Amino acid sequence: MRSVPASVCNDFFMTFRGDVSRSGGSARKGGGGRGMAVGGGIGGLLLVGLFILLGGNPSQIDEVLGGGQGQVESGEAGNFDHCQTGEDANNYDDCRLYYTSFSVNEMWAAVLPAQANIEYVEPTLAIFENTTQSGCGLASASTGPFYCPTDQDAYFDLSFFEQMRQFGAENAPLAQMYIVAHEFGHHVQNLEGTLGLSDYNNPGEDSNAVKIELQADCYAGIWANHADKGENRMLEPITESELDSALTAAAAVGDDNIQERSGGEVNPESWTHGSSQQRKDAFLAGYNTGQMSSCDFLERGVYQDS
Repeated sequence: MRSVPASVCNDFFMTFRGDVSRSGGSARKGGGGRGMAVGGGIGGLLLVGLFILLGGNPSQIDEVLGGGQGQVESGEAGNFDHCQTGEDANNYDDCRLYYTSFSVNEMWAAVLPAQANIEYVEPTLAIFENTTQSGCGLASASTGPFYCPTDQDAYFDLSFFEQMRQFGAENAPLAQMYIVAHEFGHHVQNLEGTLGLSDYNNPGEDSNAVKIELQADCYAGIWANHADKGENRMLEPITESELDSALTAAAAVGDDNIQERSGGEVNPESWTHGSSQQRKDAFLAGYNTGQMSSCDFLERGVYQDS
């Protein structure tokens, strides 16, 4: 497996504490089984959104989604042995995803039982390059990051994050980490038994599809609220610039942003992920409160603040 060399990433804002260390965990490099593909997650829409948000030509979208393969240089193959500290996570994409998974898992292991009375079971972080077989079908860089409820794995192609860097996220590690937290948020929904309510065949601004996506954004915000606090915190204090990078990523994937900047009309009846403003507001709702009750877009009324 290949990872971005330190020379590429040293210009990033440092996010992880350099002295933190994690190993093991539910993570692997490679593929999974076979099954039926499912919708959901951020996917290639994020790249499209970032591209056109920054003034890219909509006619080049196919090239955006198909490009970026083979642009990351060789690192340790097939394992995380080179991901020893938070400093490694600040320097290498695969280590950043790996350490983010620890941070997100540790947060939900405490928050989910306390606020939803549900025991947290870790998903598997699956890092691959170019293509892999998941429990929900064939995955590739053009698929984008996604969560598969069939095998409870969250899939990430490293070349996707190199493409993100090319289209405006070159100094935005928290934007990358937001994507991991969003996909792990879908896993939390799976544990809650609500992920299956999302129906992308029945879109609209008030649809369950939009509510599920906004909730995953809000859950990512909850993670960011907790990640830089406490004695065992893994992150350095989140800066205003880093927070802005995560909000930019959330806005980039707004349905209205993609529709408008692709040259079409804004049509809320076709939305599946929510508007740019909704996605930013959802992330901030979780970030400002740290409470699942602020993410109750399905209006279930089952959460208790802690």
